[in-house]
Amino acid sequence: MTYDKSFFVSMSSPSISRVSNANGASFPVLGIGSIQVTPSMVLHDVLYVPSLSHHLLSVSQLNSQNKCSVTFYPMYVVFQNLCNRVIIGKGDLRGRLFHLDCMYAGQTQAPEQPLALTLSSDRLSEVWLWHRRLGHPSFRVMKKSMPSLFLGISDSSLHCETCALAKSHRSSYPSSFHSSTMPFELIHSDVWGPSKHSTLSGMRYFVLFIDDFTRLSWVVLLKSKDSVFSAFRAFHSLVRTQYDAHVKVFRSDNGGEFVNHSFHEYFQHHGIIHQTSCPQTPEQNGVSERKNRHLLDMARSLLLSANMPKYLWGEAVLCASHLINRLPSAPLQGRVPLEVLSNYVSIPSSNTLPARVFGCVAYVHLYKNQRSKLDARALKCVFVGYGSHQKGYKCYHPQSQKFYVTMDVSFREDACYFLPPVTPRQGERSYYYEDLFNGQDESLESEFSRLECLGTELEKEGRSSTDPSSELETENRENMDLVGEEALGNVLPTGQPDQSDQSAGEIVSDPVSDNVLQSSDGVLNNSSFSPSPSAVSPAQSSPEVCPNLSLSNSSSVSGSVPTKILPSRSTRGQPPKHYEPTLSAKAKYPVAKYVSTHRLSKPYAAFVNQLSSVSLPSKVQDAMKDEKWMKAMTVEMDALEKNCTWELVSLPPGKKTVGCRWVYTVKHNSDGSVDRYKARLVAKGYTQKYGVDYDETFAPVAKINTIRVLLSLAANLDWPLQQFDVKNAFLHGDLHEEVYMDLPPGYGTSTGEQVVCKLKKSLYGLKQSPRAWFGRFTKFMKKIGYRQSNSDHTLFLKHRCGKVTALIIYVDDMVVTGDDIEEIQRLQGQLSSEFEMKDLGNLKYFLGIEVARGKDCIVLSQRKYVLDLLAETGMLDCKPVATPIEQNHQLAEYLDQVPTNKGRYQRLVGRLIYLSHTRPDLAYAVSVVSQFMHNPSEAHMDAVFRILQYLKSAPGKGLIFSKYSHLDVSGYTDADWAGNITDRRSTSGYFTFLGGNLVTWKSKKQKVVARSSAEAEYRGMGRGLCEMLWLRNLLNDLGFRQKKAMSLYCDNKAAIEIAHNPVQHDRTKHVEVDRHFIKEKLDGQIILFPFVPTEEQLADILTKALSTKAFYDSLDKLGIRDLYAPT
Repeated sequence: MTYDKSFFVSMSSPSISRVSNANGASFPVLGIGSIQVTPSMVLHDVLYVPSLSHHLLSVSQLNSQNKCSVTFYPMYVVFQNLCNRVIIGKGDLRGRLFHLDCMYAGQTQAPEQPLALTLSSDRLSEVWLWHRRLGHPSFRVMKKSMPSLFLGISDSSLHCETCALAKSHRSSYPSSFHSSTMPFELIHSDVWGPSKHSTLSGMRYFVLFIDDFTRLSWVVLLKSKDSVFSAFRAFHSLVRTQYDAHVKVFRSDNGGEFVNHSFHEYFQHHGIIHQTSCPQTPEQNGVSERKNRHLLDMARSLLLSANMPKYLWGEAVLCASHLINRLPSAPLQGRVPLEVLSNYVSIPSSNTLPARVFGCVAYVHLYKNQRSKLDARALKCVFVGYGSHQKGYKCYHPQSQKFYVTMDVSFREDACYFLPPVTPRQGERSYYYEDLFNGQDESLESEFSRLECLGTELEKEGRSSTDPSSELETENRENMDLVGEEALGNVLPTGQPDQSDQSAGEIVSDPVSDNVLQSSDGVLNNSSFSPSPSAVSPAQSSPEVCPNLSLSNSSSVSGSVPTKILPSRSTRGQPPKHYEPTLSAKAKYPVAKYVSTHRLSKPYAAFVNQLSSVSLPSKVQDAMKDEKWMKAMTVEMDALEKNCTWELVSLPPGKKTVGCRWVYTVKHNSDGSVDRYKARLVAKGYTQKYGVDYDETFAPVAKINTIRVLLSLAANLDWPLQQFDVKNAFLHGDLHEEVYMDLPPGYGTSTGEQVVCKLKKSLYGLKQSPRAWFGRFTKFMKKIGYRQSNSDHTLFLKHRCGKVTALIIYVDDMVVTGDDIEEIQRLQGQLSSEFEMKDLGNLKYFLGIEVARGKDCIVLSQRKYVLDLLAETGMLDCKPVATPIEQNHQLAEYLDQVPTNKGRYQRLVGRLIYLSHTRPDLAYAVSVVSQFMHNPSEAHMDAVFRILQYLKSAPGKGLIFSKYSHLDVSGYTDADWAGNITDRRSTSGYFTFLGGNLVTWKSKKQKVVARSSAEAEYRGMGRGLCEMLWLRNLLNDLGFRQKKAMSLYCDNKAAIEIAHNPVQHDRTKHVEVDRHFIKEKLDGQIILFPFVPTEEQLADILTKALSTKAFYDSLDKLGIRDLYAPT
């Protein structure tokens, strides 16, 4: 729109009479026509509005009519022809709007002034490129380094928003009047940290050493402040060896890392004067403080501009130090620190590599011995700095979690490897890094989720995607040297940290990158602990599922499905002999050496291989690209519609919705084949509020101990084990509260209306759904003559003609057993008439537990669960160990412990707790690491990784139930007196056996401190007795009344004597309740306490870490075997 009629080359009557602006005022339109902007550019449909005070230009109309692009910079805007990339116009920022200065056809036709603008714009673009390459230095510094680049560039156009967000600071204090006269006479130092975000190798601090004369800086990454002294010793040796110089004065603050006995003795021995600032006066250590700020400002700018995850802050600091040492310095009157040093001391040739943009895409060349003929010839990485040991660029590959230092690399500096999660408005990016360098807490989980940024770029490399919500962990810390062995040719991944104490990190001797001193602990490089960014694939279009909801592909993204590799001719048509997940060809400890199916029957081997071959999608985008999952989602939606689960309504005022998500699983037939692919819509019940959209929520779930009891009975009595599944079980529960839910992901209304689902039936995920379903199921079971067991309310029993039928239910999965075959068949029919049931045949896979049944035994294992856990944590190729926890370990809470990621630790321990349902060998180790869930450290995380290493040694190890033809109950109990070094509480444990088979166990720290070993053992006997009484009651419910006393074996004679004799003295009066409880059961001839020698005490494995021989002897006696052992 314009107010100047003289601009028009043609005009006609307008189709509209008035136009309105943002505040509602309207203006008359007197004409519409075309304007000749340049000889080759005409703007059509321009409105003539005389009442306007400015000309208004529509960017969208300009783009559509003239095929041009519009690029907005912080201070100006540029219009560019899309065909020949020639700049055809430019505008400057005035106030809050961009004003168009001029339009022209191109450089060959433009008048003199626009041509000058074009040249100035090209030079300005180059200024911005170098500003990013050099780590966002000040433009004043850049002008001194490259004065010709700034010719014709006004200071008003040089405003960097990233620098404004990252480098804001307070006014500085007056500078010191003292200055040194030679390099290394005076060294300034300061320590920064701790960061709430550990680097890839666990670093949370860095120490800075600055030469006062040259202002050259050295950075050392540290795990803790305890390593400052060893870092300084290494730096001092570097100064003496490489530069033949002597440190005379060392200046620091009064921190305990500097003011201690070690530093004092070292300074006295070498004649170094230690100057310290006054307490609470950081201004007196101004050189270090300002250099600290300079480093962090640049590091923050590097991370912010490249959208880098926070765990790479260490690389950003090292890169910033490298660049600062090569840029003009204000205290040196514009001279470069590295050049100043070279004028006084002889130094080796420094790294003179051209600067590159931090965080940009880097393609690292792969040599012939690193790829096959049809593989990609380069690896897509992210540029993170410059090599310290080699003359090359340092690049990081998140998928393989490796660093590469190489010269054979090409860059795409206009593209960042990590993309922002959303497109923020101006001034809103600061939240992402505002707490990175000021110690504010934020979990690394949020950083892992921000790595979903590569899109189809990973697909182009032919690599499969990884779910960022999965456990994104590290490789085995004792196998870190594997990376070095895989380093081939000139592409050198830097070494991985080993298990030894490497708290002093890499000394970044920036002036001489090829002469980096190793500390006494070795050079530690960051090359582990990185999550893999995710690749997503397109959502395929699908016909409408139901009249109200249809598939929506508005959120789909592009991608491709990786091609499956065909078998070789010699193995084509043969089933796999070993479980072989995708591993590196150079894996030192391939998992196939530790798990095999050759001991299994052919049908069962096919079953377990089928379990391993199915991959479950983690996102709706992944599922919607696969026809079978699309069909599963359609079936689920049809079932929900058929059940009248919801109605579509507009959200009432004041109400909030509950979110929902898709969960995917696979149902198997009894022969191992896939029965169906199941997609389940789950509500996000964690967003519900008590008293608003839910009230009572409790619903019992099956005890795994009860299931093991039933399996032991089945093994001894030859009972059948049948498995049933209720389709959409929770949909059978009635919902009484008013609950509104978002539309299912991937679906929308056919009319595009903004509606929500008002739930009429319960749905998976809602807090009240389990209670509603279980109440409905219980009512039906009682109706057909079953009663609930008092020992486990999910166990339903029916006795008929001296026979028993037992059904145990876990949510919607049921296991039915017993000796009344006729009643089992009748029960199946009754269930099918009431609910939509699925007969899964003989029990083979239940709650993630694989059940293998032979002629005289039943084997429980969680092989697939273990392999999935190892794969998700990157431990499939780790070095296995013989025991799950070190003997004589000293795990405890220490004041100077290095914390680790709390959320990741808790998730891993939770996975291990569930795994211990079939692995009693893990019970003690898991009990120990569970004690530090509230405040885990790196040492505790190492203990968790050791458990994973142990699992690698035997993924298929599990529990065997054999046929012993009796149903006697016995147990073993033991306690380790005052074994916990933190609070000196004892750890007690027990095993209970039914019919010769291990059915329950526990390892737990006692709640009170025992004053003697007898007391600790006695309390342990009380716990074991309680478990055996529960087991006795459960057997009574099943109809197997115990006629003789149960035996609980103990290896402490004093505790046994206390149980048998009612004497009360100082050692027993404070355990009076336990004493009376145990004595009562002894008098009732319910329990006996036989003595067992310590070497035959099976429960010893639950109270302490044993030697390898004792550990495996106990496993043999407990009936723990590895059905999948390769030999």
